[in-house]
Amino acid sequence: MEIIITAVGQDNVGLADPIIHDVTNRGANIAEIQMYDHDEAAVFAMMCRLQIPQTEWLPVQKAMADIAAKTKLEIRVWSPEERSPRPNLAICATLIEDTPRSVLQAVRDGVIRANPVVLIGNRRKCEPLAREFGIPFEYIGADDGSADDSKLVRVIDQYNADYVILARYMRILPPDVCWKFAGGRIINLHHGLLPSFRGLRPYHDAYAERMLTFGATCHFIVPELDAGNQTIQQTAFTVPPGTRLEEIIARGQSENEPRCLVEGVRRVCAREVQLHFHRVIARKHC
Repeated sequence: MEIIITAVGQDNVGLADPIIHDVTNRGANIAEIQMYDHDEAAVFAMMCRLQIPQTEWLPVQKAMADIAAKTKLEIRVWSPEERSPRPNLAICATLIEDTPRSVLQAVRDGVIRANPVVLIGNRRKCEPLAREFGIPFEYIGADDGSADDSKLVRVIDQYNADYVILARYMRILPPDVCWKFAGGRIINLHHGLLPSFRGLRPYHDAYAERMLTFGATCHFIVPELDAGNQTIQQTAFTVPPGTRLEEIIARGQSENEPRCLVEGVRRVCAREVQLHFHRVIARKHC
């Protein structure tokens, strides 16, 4: 059984040792391990992907809870296999409705096999969308559009979300949040073709370069913003010379971005791909 263990907390000596010692004693085969030690901020983070016997699934969860209590680390134990037929999705949105709607509609139509369990917003613009599709809406924002990242984490945990879908969620997740759900659990829709057009205004940047092809990228999130090697799906469209920027953005938001996100989320939920050492690889089916 594949499981992913993440641990985040204040840096100290020997934090990884009890985790590694426990799982190896249970016969675990460690396939991937990454650790982050930020001396300036005194932050420790670790992600470990491993295979354990099915019988050790519940004992490992209990053991990690005990280790968390002793080390004061925030430890999560997750398996993509626990709800693999229909994983739980937490969908995050800000102002644009087309992309979160496309995921919810694709689930309803059977294109994506998953359970959307909550719609999260740092703005209330998409709250009616949650009511339309019969799922809870959780507001984590403030009047200025900023987001309460601690509340975001609590909501993801509360609804037992397997994957977090950033459907044009226009806030940058801090590194500690990325680490808490590391290992391919956070999926982002970037409204530009990576790695060429990163940042917050990829349509404008591509237009300034006199591009006639525009696109979107669905990728796994890692602590480095839009790093580019985590691409799950890309879609593009071309326009005639002289097309106004406003027309390009409208077409991208209403047609291309939703198509890109739906296919990316479908691939992850179907377990066709996975993230391994910050790169997307085809999953080997037994």
